[in-house]
Amino acid sequence: MQTYKIRDEFIKLGQALKAAGFVESGVDAKFAVQDGLVRVNGAVETQRGKKLVPGDVVEYQGKSLRIE
Repeated sequence: MQTYKIRDEFIKLGQALKAAGFVESGVDAKFAVQDGLVRVNGAVETQRGKKLVPGDVVEYQGKSLRIE
């Protein structure tokens, strides 16, 4: 599982997917989220702008990212 330390209170889901290298671009992140391929804390998330805070776990294509 990768970890990503945020500098502010939160990071948006699309930004986190890009920062972790799970997707190449914002467009890829948009389609991955819209297609229901991304889980946040075990639940399918369809909002690309979902605010992630420390402790949240993002899963995509067998990869995991913990927000710190």
